[in-house]
Parts: sequence; structure tokens; C-alpha cells
Amino acid sequence: MRKLRNIELNRLTVEEYKNTKKNPIIVVLDNIRSCNNIGSVFRTSDALLVEKIYLCGITATPPNAEIHKTALDAEKSVEWGYFEKTEYAVTELKNNGYTVFAVEQVENSISLPDFDPAKFEKIAIVFGNEVKGVHQKIINICHGSIEIPQYGTKHSFNVSVCAGIVLWDLFLKIR
Repeated sequence: MRKLRNIELNRLTVEEYKNTKKNPIIVVLDNIRSCNNIGSVFRTSDALLVEKIYLCGITATPPNAEIHKTALDAEKSVEWGYFEKTEYAVTELKNNGYTVFAVEQVENSISLPDFDPAKFEKIAIVFGNEVKGVHQKIINICHGSIEIPQYGTKHSFNVSVCAGIVLWDLFLKIR
């Protein structure tokens, strides 16, 4: 077994990526502090053909050297937009026919293994701040909440890890 070199991976160019059909998923980042987390979400979103990322509140935006460090140019391929307030992004998404879910531990959340994205034409997923999670006022205006089951002593995942888990699961279920 031999590790493949980058040139053997047949990766899309940025232009080819932009012209490729995307999955009907928009990622919403609600006040993410770490540029490394933001860059990681860009990179994961690129790999899984996410439609767009909405960066909200204190979430940094490209161009940014710290985002680039983990995004590795995914910030140039994945379409993104900025909203001063997360509620503006959620309202726009709902007005455009997206069903919006927070990823958070709340009463009556849907366990990720039980979540069926096939029921929805277009989905937006809100990921919250590294310390406070998704703000309650945002949860209140979402259609529902998805929760990743956890079995250890900790009660949360790093936001970029959380995004990777949820987006991979949705990608598999949509494909």
C-alpha cells in the first residue's frame, strides 16, 4: 500500500468547485471566537460540498491569515456571507425556504442518528460559540435542534469537530 501524492487525488480546481452542484446545506456559525475553528469548518464544508457558510456576530471573515491556516484555501472555494446578528441570518434562511436546526443540547432535541434530512428540501445548521453554544434567542427561532449523543464525562465537542460529525452524517444521508 502506497500513500497517494496530492497530484494523484484529482482534486477540483476552485473554479471547478464553484461550478459543481452543492448539497442543499448552509452552515451558520454563531459568534465563533477561534479563527482555527472557522477555517476548519470551511475546509470540512469544501470537502462535503456545502452550499454556503454564514458567518455571524464576532465570527471572523476571510481574508484572514488565521482562518487560512486551517482552511488551506477552502475560504476561497466555499461561498460565504456575513451577518451582524445571527438572528438576521436565520430569518433570511427561513424566508428563503430553509429549515433551520441548531446543534445544541435542548429539551426535545433530535438525536443525530435519528435525524432524517430527506424530509427537508433545504437545511441550515447553526453551530454555536465555543463557550456558550448556540444562544437561546437563536434556538427559539430555529425549527428544531439536533444533538450528538455523547457517552463520556464531557458534555460537548469542539465546534469544528461537532461540525465535522454533523456535516458528515448529513452528507451520507443526503447522498
